Amino acid sequence: MHHATSLAPRAMLTVEEQQAKVSAAARPLRAEAVPIALAAGRTLADDVRARVDVPLFDNSAMDGYAVIFADVEAATAEHPAELRVIADLPAGSSEEPELRPGLAARIMTGAPVPRTATVVVPFEHTRDGLQAWDAPAIVTTAPAREGAHIRRRGEELRAGAVVARAGTVLGPLQLTAIAATGIDTVQVRRRPRVAVISTGTELAAAGADLARGQIPESNSVLLASMCAEAGADVISVDTVTDEDAAFTALVDRALHCGRVDVVVTSGGVSAGAHEVVKNVLRDRIEFVAVAMQPGRPQAFGRIDDALIFGLPGNPASVAASFEAFVRPALLALQGREPLQRPMIRLTTTAGWRSPAGRQQYVPVALDRSDPAAWAVHPAAADGSSGAHLAAGLARADAYAVVPAEVSAVAAGDLVDVMLLS
Repeated sequence: MHHATSLAPRAMLTVEEQQAKVSAAARPLRAEAVPIALAAGRTLADDVRARVDVPLFDNSAMDGYAVIFADVEAATAEHPAELRVIADLPAGSSEEPELRPGLAARIMTGAPVPRTATVVVPFEHTRDGLQAWDAPAIVTTAPAREGAHIRRRGEELRAGAVVARAGTVLGPLQLTAIAATGIDTVQVRRRPRVAVISTGTELAAAGADLARGQIPESNSVLLASMCAEAGADVISVDTVTDEDAAFTALVDRALHCGRVDVVVTSGGVSAGAHEVVKNVLRDRIEFVAVAMQPGRPQAFGRIDDALIFGLPGNPASVAASFEAFVRPALLALQGREPLQRPMIRLTTTAGWRSPAGRQQYVPVALDRSDPAAWAVHPAAADGSSGAHLAAGLARADAYAVVPAEVSAVAAGDLVDVMLLS
């Protein structure tokens, strides 16, 4: 990498400085009780503690016979141990047969082990294996030790022990673990309610016939889907012209009628003559320049109880700005940890220039063909990294994040990569 000699002018905030402002304002929302059947994707507000021991009782880890160890500890194929079977114990059985020397119980995986049994012999270690339940058990291989193939009560988790920590996102594996400990309801953070407003007189619906000067509107699609993926409830999605009154009406509706937690706008925040977000909100939230590319113009603040984000208008700028500022805030509102995407350092197979003094976010495509050596290359067809590139986002599944002091990246360089999935 080529390192520039000058850093960002102090007129610009660093990405970290702007993130700190956002983080200070984003406090976790209240908790609510939700059945685990409805809790997928939610974030735990409190530690979850096991209601019961796991396993709940001593149970068999194999299909076979519950026996007394002394009866079978010398068993071999040449000198097998023959035992009389007095019970058949499928999973779910509540029977408690009493074993004495020379007796066995046929038992299936998961069934409670009789208190008088000291080992389970798998069918594979008997002659004839699975047969009529009351046929003799002929053990041909001695168990390795007393207690073999018995899962003891509470050996995985004791009642009261922590199953999952506050801040955990509840996916299928986490929900299964919680259910296995006897819990059917969890305390999770409320989903943030978000209003999305895309501004621009030039915008037309994506499927509409386009007049000269119009472009298909895509930022609302981008923001609504990114907010939903971050765990938010998107309660309104609007596109509005660069008219102050129309934008004001949408903001007022969101703040006063929608009970929203976050308003995210795109467009209208830079230095042009028709910057509607800046015109309407300049006295209510802060408009700054951030040392990043794309996404230099940013707006952020709080109005009443809602966080307000004003992002630039180019789709690639919207996407990078969302990753840097909005997504961490949505996660913080849910009490999530960590707030940032996972990062990995990978080799790039193509180079590009990076603006001196600005942290750069370049949409990249991952090459995973070699599992031992992933690589990346710019997602744009021409290999460029400009803020105006929207169509190339379709090929992106990560961002290369280039530090502000680097002015050029060369093929073969290691770059920090933010994984998006």
